[in-house]
Amino acid sequence: MSHKVAGTIVFLTSGAVLVLEILAGRLLAPYFGVTLETFTAIIGVVLAGIAAGTWGGGRFADSRRSPHQMIAPMLIAGGVLGAFAVPVVRAAGPALAPAGIAGLVVLTAAALLPSTAILSAVSPVVVKTVLADLADTGSVVGRLSALGTAGALVGTFATGFILVARFPTAGIIIGAATAMVVMGVAVGLSTHRRFPISALIAVVGILGSSLVSSPCQLETRYFCASVIPDPGAEDGTLLLLDTITHAYVDAADPSHIEFSSIKMLAASIETMTNGPVDALHIGGGGFTLPGWLTATRTGSTNVVLELDRDLVDFVFEEMRPLPVDRVIAGDARTTMGTLDETFDVVIGDAFGGLAVPWHLTTVEFLDQVSDRLDPDGFYAMNLIDHGDLDFIRAEVASVRLVFPHVLLMAGARQMESGGNFIVVGSHREIPADRIATLSDEMGHAVVVLGGSELDDFVGDAAVLTDGHAPVDQLLTTG
Repeated sequence: MSHKVAGTIVFLTSGAVLVLEILAGRLLAPYFGVTLETFTAIIGVVLAGIAAGTWGGGRFADSRRSPHQMIAPMLIAGGVLGAFAVPVVRAAGPALAPAGIAGLVVLTAAALLPSTAILSAVSPVVVKTVLADLADTGSVVGRLSALGTAGALVGTFATGFILVARFPTAGIIIGAATAMVVMGVAVGLSTHRRFPISALIAVVGILGSSLVSSPCQLETRYFCASVIPDPGAEDGTLLLLDTITHAYVDAADPSHIEFSSIKMLAASIETMTNGPVDALHIGGGGFTLPGWLTATRTGSTNVVLELDRDLVDFVFEEMRPLPVDRVIAGDARTTMGTLDETFDVVIGDAFGGLAVPWHLTTVEFLDQVSDRLDPDGFYAMNLIDHGDLDFIRAEVASVRLVFPHVLLMAGARQMESGGNFIVVGSHREIPADRIATLSDEMGHAVVVLGGSELDDFVGDAAVLTDGHAPVDQLLTTG
């Protein structure tokens, strides 16, 4: 085997491993969400696969007189197993999701460990194949190691910046797997070993893995999105993002609000404002609250900061909410800096399940929000927490550092066991009793904490800052 061919094999196999690692997050998201735990499991499993593969591949190469004859079968096997990550996750994901972190680790290992181990084992076998003189050990190992790292970098950047934006996750994985199989067949033919049966099995396996249906109606860069019709309402639809139902839209009656969290936000707006409202929404979702404002407050304006442009187009096509005045696509932390107008209300609703964008929870971000509010304006954010509610306590402590008047509201059950919470902050007094009464009239009875009650609730919770915001840990351990 020539040094050029050897370098190409190491480059491409290393790149394929990183393609699998990056895309695993999208495969797992519909069942486990996009959380720190998800990426921890992926990184840990892939590193274990690389370690086991390079160690095992090295021992295997030393134990055989002709290691070059095994490179082709390893490439084919690694490619087929990589393709089968798709059906493994989709078949076992629904069953393992209730098991939490244990289920996540088991599923990640089942999907990624075999393929990453075999593909990582190729490199030491290639080294043994091309190493003709021990005097060249350093230069050969160093060059191939560098090419492997370069392949990993190309796989990382190409997947994250180019491929994900243009192709579905399963298609990219199957494309990378097919490339491994094709390279394996080519290497086999070049060493005068034909693999008609193994190649046929590989092709059938890859094609079979591609037939497993996706749980997503649309897969964007960030979400697995589906719209589900409401069987009880002809024009009602639900938006499902990854593992969480995010929005309900009644296209025939935009003033209808289904979810309790939106009722609490609407009660805050009804209590704190009069007449037309200039609103800034952080997070679009199903555009339910902007539609409600447009339907109930004639002359209102709605500016929406939404991370996912593809999701916006999908929602307006499939759910038919009322149009908004402006949608700015991109991360709210950066797009907010492009605004120069102020608003009567800023709504923070970019939080879903246990996937919380921590940089939208800190004091520094809250200062940005305060700068975008009129003197009598207010900020209301929809958050979720469970257990000991450590995240909610920390977030309220952070809001109180920026806004002199703060209240927290949720249903009585949520205050005990967790769920959706609304935090309201303002530079003027907040009529807590009126908000509670109106929310009750809208069909969601709430407990409202303010003043000394909120002091007792927050306790000594730490303030979240850009330098220290362990949001994922607070949610997990709470």
